[in-house]
Amino acid sequence: MSIGFGIFLMAVGAIVAWAVPALWQVDGANWTLIGYILLAAGALVTLIGIIMAARSGRTSQVTRSAVDPDTGTRVERTERRDDVV
Repeated sequence: MSIGFGIFLMAVGAIVAWAVPALWQVDGANWTLIGYILLAAGALVTLIGIIMAARSGRTSQVTRSAVDPDTGTRVERTERRDDVV
């Protein structure tokens, strides 16, 4: 979701930076600067989204269950590793 929102911000920033100043001028509003700020914010949000997506994909969880031969009870062991290649 954050990757898509970042791309949306970059698209809006590009439109505001390059199309709006030629079409519409408002006193006190620098459309080019606002567009560049939106472009930078979109790039940052996209980068953070990519990092978070890559980080969450490296976790592995394995659950094993066995019966203890001495007591006859079921033993479940969950192992979680973050260093999966």
